[in-house]
Amino acid sequence: MSVPLKPLADRVVAVKDEIKSKTATGFYLPESAKEKSSLAVVKAIGPDVKNIKVGEKIVYKEYSTTELKIDGTEYLIVKEEDVLATV
Repeated sequence: MSVPLKPLADRVVAVKDEIKSKTATGFYLPESAKEKSSLAVVKAIGPDVKNIKVGEKIVYKEYSTTELKIDGTEYLIVKEEDVLATV
């Protein structure tokens, strides 16, 4: 999948990781009961990013992202300093 965004400087482009809609015991969760995910998969990195690689899962600060929807896919743009950890 080609990413339509080219991040600049220390920015990371990621896609939110899917939240499971079914519990381990087999119950289905309604949208309102799901937690908002702070996990995302990195799709592209800017030239100044040092510690993150494309394909890694990241934990990010939830309210410090820019969300953008292109061709039905929601992308997040996150500063490298707002990435808390890799998974």
